Amino acid sequence: MSRKRAKRDRQGGPAHQESSQANRGRSADGVIRSPAGARTWLQLATPLAPYVIVFVASACVLIIEIVAGRILAPTIGVSLYTWTSIIGIVLAGISAGNYLGGRMADRYPSQTTLGLILLAASISSLTVLYLLEAVSHAFEGLPLQWRIVFLTTVLFFLPSMILGMVTPVVIKLKLQNLTDAGNVVGKIYAFATVGSIFGTFITGFVLIQWIGSRETILLVALVLFVMALALGNLWQAKSASVPLVAVFVALGSFSFSSGTLDSDCIRESNYYCIRVTDAEVEGGQPVKVLHLDNLLHSYVSLEDPTLLVYSYQNVFAEIATYVAQQNPSPRVLFIGGGGYTMPRHLEAVYPQSTLEVIEIDPEVTRVAFEYLGLRPDTAIVTYNEDARMAVPKLPRGQYDLVIGDMFGSDVSVPYHLTTREFNEQVGALLKGRGIYAVNVIDRLHSGRFLKAYVNTLQRTFPYVYILQDNARWDDDRLQTYVVAASFQPLSRAALERANMEAGRGETVSRFMPEDTLASWLDSSGAILLTDNYAPVDNLLAPIYLARDSSATKNVSEAKRHYNAGVELEGRGALQEAIEEYTLAIELTEFAQAHNNRGAVYAKLGQPERAIQDYDEAIRLNPQYALAHFNRGAAYLDLRQFRRAIDDLDEAIRLGNPLAGVYASRAVAYAALGEDAQSEADIDRALQLGFDPAVLTEEIDNLRNQR
Repeated sequence: MSRKRAKRDRQGGPAHQESSQANRGRSADGVIRSPAGARTWLQLATPLAPYVIVFVASACVLIIEIVAGRILAPTIGVSLYTWTSIIGIVLAGISAGNYLGGRMADRYPSQTTLGLILLAASISSLTVLYLLEAVSHAFEGLPLQWRIVFLTTVLFFLPSMILGMVTPVVIKLKLQNLTDAGNVVGKIYAFATVGSIFGTFITGFVLIQWIGSRETILLVALVLFVMALALGNLWQAKSASVPLVAVFVALGSFSFSSGTLDSDCIRESNYYCIRVTDAEVEGGQPVKVLHLDNLLHSYVSLEDPTLLVYSYQNVFAEIATYVAQQNPSPRVLFIGGGGYTMPRHLEAVYPQSTLEVIEIDPEVTRVAFEYLGLRPDTAIVTYNEDARMAVPKLPRGQYDLVIGDMFGSDVSVPYHLTTREFNEQVGALLKGRGIYAVNVIDRLHSGRFLKAYVNTLQRTFPYVYILQDNARWDDDRLQTYVVAASFQPLSRAALERANMEAGRGETVSRFMPEDTLASWLDSSGAILLTDNYAPVDNLLAPIYLARDSSATKNVSEAKRHYNAGVELEGRGALQEAIEEYTLAIELTEFAQAHNNRGAVYAKLGQPERAIQDYDEAIRLNPQYALAHFNRGAAYLDLRQFRRAIDDLDEAIRLGNPLAGVYASRAVAYAALGEDAQSEADIDRALQLGFDPAVLTEEIDNLRNQR
């Protein structure tokens, strides 16, 4: 009898029937059971462990997403397209991870699986730092949207996908039966969402400005790595976990020793990657150059605060002169500080003026003090907050001039500073004869933003003018215009008279004629920008995309001319080579073409012209070691030995330890009588294979001339 009952049980007796009934919905108890490993984990670990894991993993995803914008900004800028791509790719990665994680949870439901996923996520996060340099210029031949999408995919899809696998695995391990399935899943997704919120706020408010974007990526990798070791039972899968741990340790160690964590930013704020480089402007005057993300924002002379490089700044200065003629102690407000070029200029020219700056980024202001010549005892007052918050707090009817330098590019324009409501706030600050002058970048005829902005200003100010430094109103190239708005008329004659009386000489400002302005506005339906409707990104998008498309074509054509120049130079046809390099330079900003053309000028015995090209090559690429070497050699030819040494030092620092670099520096040191340094460089040059006879002869000639 017992044998029959046992057989019946095996073939579907009461035990089987009970299970079947449970599956039909009478009772879910015991149907879903975690594997032994999971039960052990849940018994040994704190009950909060699963929720902590999904909290941290979700926080890491959002940290990566926010940091992605900062990492990509120096390469492709921060635009609507950048954030659209980042959000879309990260969401796609999470979606793919949820799917793959669900399948993996059903096949390998164990704590070790979760540990391996966390370990893989830490490694994939760390590889972002290594891939960044490799792929930042990999897709330059593609249209802008596709370039942004591919860059974002290569860098951030994989870590997003792997982190997306965590939640399904945790749910599988945590879910013991169907009775409380809704409660368990709800709690886990709630903790995941809270983790995402935490990751968003901690990154935007603390991490990037505190430790930097690259270091934040490293922190994410370390947190995931530690969590994998602590909660992953990796010892149960040594064959998989040991190699992964070794890879992580190797990558992490290399990131500290190789400079992977280094960036060109001297400051990384919540708004920009801020860089300051050295350059020379026309006439050989040295300047500091402020870069905000991928935008070259300002040229600043430390010695001469009155130096203005950009033409629109000269228009601003002429308007300021007109204002100062009416009030020798004008009160001027700047919306946007940047390099503080114009505030320093007016402080020097009109020391009795009252100058105030609204600069949203306090780090930009700190950089101006530390690197850009803003004196500690300056009378310039700065408000570090958004202009929409700062302007309403300022005294009404007290300002003679408001200068808006907040539209520094056509990539990312603060739309809330373009609206009728903001214009009314600015208008309320002005005295009766006050002027609001703003620089705007757009195409005059095919562009749409400038028309919308002028049309909007006209709703607040009865007099609105467009100015530039020439009278080519038929030109449709991308340019910077100054839009001046006021409650009283402003004329070119009055502007010229004020500047002549101030001793500034002939003005550069040219006004668009009134009839031209009227027909220009009527040529297409200019929209009104309001707080409720300000599609600034959409208005500028065609310009941004067309510029990138044109730039792509120009780069291809420029490379063709550059290669032709290299071939001609190799054949000794130097003048023809110069012509080809010049064509390449005219098509696009081409550091190599400038460097090569400079080298040809040097061969022709024209070191001054060569240095001009080397200056431009270094401005375009401050890390261009060969250009520093060549400029050092040109300074050597001009017997400017200390300058030569500075450039040769930089070439060596940037990783160009060629024999010729040491030989040239040896000659410069010898010319200055610094024989010990010269001898050391001679030895190094000879070790690297430099011809000793040539070097000895050149140094002897210099010593004989001393």
